[in-house]
Amino acid sequence: MNAIVARTTPTHLKLRVGDFRLLNDAGAFVEFAKTELIDGEVVCMNAQHRPHSYAKNLMARRLDAALAAVAPHLTALIEVSIEIPPNDVPEPDIVVTSEPRGEGPVPLASVALCVEVADASRDHDLRIKAALYARQAIPEYWVVDLNDGMLVQMSEPANAGYGRIDRYPFGERVAAATIAGLSLATDGLS
Repeated sequence: MNAIVARTTPTHLKLRVGDFRLLNDAGAFVEFAKTELIDGEVVCMNAQHRPHSYAKNLMARRLDAALAAVAPHLTALIEVSIEIPPNDVPEPDIVVTSEPRGEGPVPLASVALCVEVADASRDHDLRIKAALYARQAIPEYWVVDLNDGMLVQMSEPANAGYGRIDRYPFGERVAAATIAGLSLATDGLS
């Protein structure tokens, strides 16, 4: 039996992955365009406008074509959730995974690369999402920064964040740090 504990200060309760999935399946977030669970809190994301959508789709097409040539066991998926128990269900703009098929969210262990396209969400993507992905040892994380016209590439994940951060102005070619032979053009993203 659970005992009721008297508290003298307010306590914030974090949702767990299972709680979030139950609420989502019950339609609790249907009026919001996109929701994620980050550190136990439901985060509602901004609506996507054409610059964001265009860059996301162009990156996904380029990733898929390049992966087919150098790493055919990997696939780029657009806007799919990653389940990270106990308190996180992020939904990156693009996830490169070795397990594109199956039920439910993408398994964390199958993720090779996450990509976020950032305009209004830039600070969130560069700080909160980068810290989460690094803590979970996602090998590589890219942020397509539409505001500054550059791709930010992060690799060498650790608890304190990514150990290596490189920036490429749009127009330069980016070579993946963790997927051998993967190289992408960044022209036309803005």
